[in-house]
Amino acid sequence: MQRLGLFVLSIAASVANSPAPAQEAIVSERVTIPSPDGQTKLAATLMRNRTSGAPRPALVLLHGCTGLQEKGRVFPVYQSWAERLTGEGYVVLLVDSAASRGLGETCTESAGRDLVLHDRPKDAYAALKFLQARDDVQPNRIAVVGWSQGGATILRAIASNGNARPETLEHDFRAAVALYPGACSERLHTKPFVDAKPHSWTTKIPLLVLVGEADNWTPAKPCIAFIEDAKARGASVELKTYPGAYHVFDAPSLKLRELPHLRRPDGVVPSAGTNPAALADARVRVPEFLRRHLRE
Repeated sequence: MQRLGLFVLSIAASVANSPAPAQEAIVSERVTIPSPDGQTKLAATLMRNRTSGAPRPALVLLHGCTGLQEKGRVFPVYQSWAERLTGEGYVVLLVDSAASRGLGETCTESAGRDLVLHDRPKDAYAALKFLQARDDVQPNRIAVVGWSQGGATILRAIASNGNARPETLEHDFRAAVALYPGACSERLHTKPFVDAKPHSWTTKIPLLVLVGEADNWTPAKPCIAFIEDAKARGASVELKTYPGAYHVFDAPSLKLRELPHLRRPDGVVPSAGTNPAALADARVRVPEFLRRHLRE
């Protein structure tokens, strides 16, 4: 656990030094969202430009298994993206699924990984409905962006046969972006996380998936096959792979390192670190994808 904290803090320190694009003054506030389970109160951070005006498109941001924050401060890896996307004119909502349940990291089974994976797709839709009720948000122009476990949450949430989608939902997510998503394989998506037939995953929601080809934490090869299969079945999915890129390739100035405390059940020690080319491409590709689906 101590090494995990050091790893997250390393990401935080590196992203904190990364400049965000020029933008209007940002208003940030803590909000609370009722969870569909009727018990959990989801803590979240809402970010928007101070300038008033017509309702804007919005984004739900979903953190990875290391959590959204530490000691009340959002990790800069998410803060940086949130500021960039708010600077693009979106209302941004960062949902804290872990701390809201009294959890820290949820990377391992003992830390509550499977429990959170079961609950988080419903968190995503609770966040969607929260934003849709706001006067400053266009209710039919909301997308969801997730990293690692947050990406796994997206795959579950937007699946055509998913069970997290509310029956009374008037407008679904308009688009989705998953960066190095967990559970991105035929085996992991079908069992044990969802009740689905093999080779059946699909979605009607446009999805962008970004993965590093060298990723050995959420491996790229099965994810690429999984997404290509979905495309062949008619899913609107765009896939971008980055040669030589590992997990957390979008964290600036993070020296590539091994993470032995997160050793996989098969014995593989995952690695994480910045890939400058992947980082630069993601910073262009993600906003362009969102503009295409939320503004055109």
